[in-house]
Amino acid sequence: MQTYDRPFIEKWLKEGNRTCPQTQQVLSQTVLTPNLLVRDMISQWCKNQGIELPDSFRDAQEEGITQSDREYFESLLEGILSGSVSEQTKAAKQLRQLTKRMPSFRALFGESLDAIPQLLVPLTPGQASLHPDLQEDVITTVLNLSIHDSNKKLVAETPEVIPLLMESLTSGTIETRSNAAAALFTLSALDSNKALIGKSGALKPLINLLDEGHPLAMKDVASAIFNLCIMHENKARAVNDGAVKVILKKIKNHILVDELLAILAMLSSHQKAVDEMGDLGAVQCLLSIIRESSCGRNKENCVAILYSICINDRTKCKEIRAEESAHGTISQLAKNGTSRAKRKANGILERLKKTAANTHTA
Repeated sequence: MQTYDRPFIEKWLKEGNRTCPQTQQVLSQTVLTPNLLVRDMISQWCKNQGIELPDSFRDAQEEGITQSDREYFESLLEGILSGSVSEQTKAAKQLRQLTKRMPSFRALFGESLDAIPQLLVPLTPGQASLHPDLQEDVITTVLNLSIHDSNKKLVAETPEVIPLLMESLTSGTIETRSNAAAALFTLSALDSNKALIGKSGALKPLINLLDEGHPLAMKDVASAIFNLCIMHENKARAVNDGAVKVILKKIKNHILVDELLAILAMLSSHQKAVDEMGDLGAVQCLLSIIRESSCGRNKENCVAILYSICINDRTKCKEIRAEESAHGTISQLAKNGTSRAKRKANGILERLKKTAANTHTA
């Protein structure tokens, strides 16, 4: 079987030939499939068949993209800029697939300041979910781009991106909303992006989506909130936006307990958060988890939160003391917990002794 390389085929077509040089059959179309797509198709087929890729093929993949691949990328952006929704959807879907599977294709977006704004053109602010499939493909492409470390700053600082991700947390398919949260999580790996995302007001829609409790979105949302709250200013924003009430409600319902306890432990350094936890019955909930959970990390987070409550809200010491008399929960943890859990548990016990001594003295 005779095969031809790409330069030969391009030259053949440029000379005006519209037939196969081997069979002389008339070609039904003359658009060349990019090498990148062919490699991707082969890679996917091998994966589906359980076949290991040849080393030579892997080497070719690692060489990066060709000039024809760049031209195809530009043609997809032109499709995005076209006035036709069907053309935009087709191009967006292709970009989504390519940026998912090809790291080199993600890098292409970082080579031009115009590429990311062009990608977002089909989504009108305030009406992003008008065409849900198109919105999903564009938002998922933004997520894929954000995975590439060199793109994180550029993506977040493109003025249209964060407002569009925030809007997509509240509208569109659940996959769109989940992927918008995942994109914010990925972008928030950079401290400068944490500040930018926090200032933009993204925590409120994230907390609202967490409150909705859709299983597909919960982990991505919790991860985004956790990452953002590493920055002190964002802790205050999260607390003011109602994070404590929503998180405690989920924990009490045994939903995503590990991840949400980690966020609550982080927020417990904020006085308003501690006050809310006390008012919302957090003490009994946390003591119950320490007694019943087999997870050392969860016990550790619970006792860290209780320590903050004990230090900042003296009225709750009485509640913890009553629990200690009945079950010895904190004493048990002081003996058998992780090193951090033991330290916090002993801190609580010392605090209980002090408050008891002060009460007797008074």
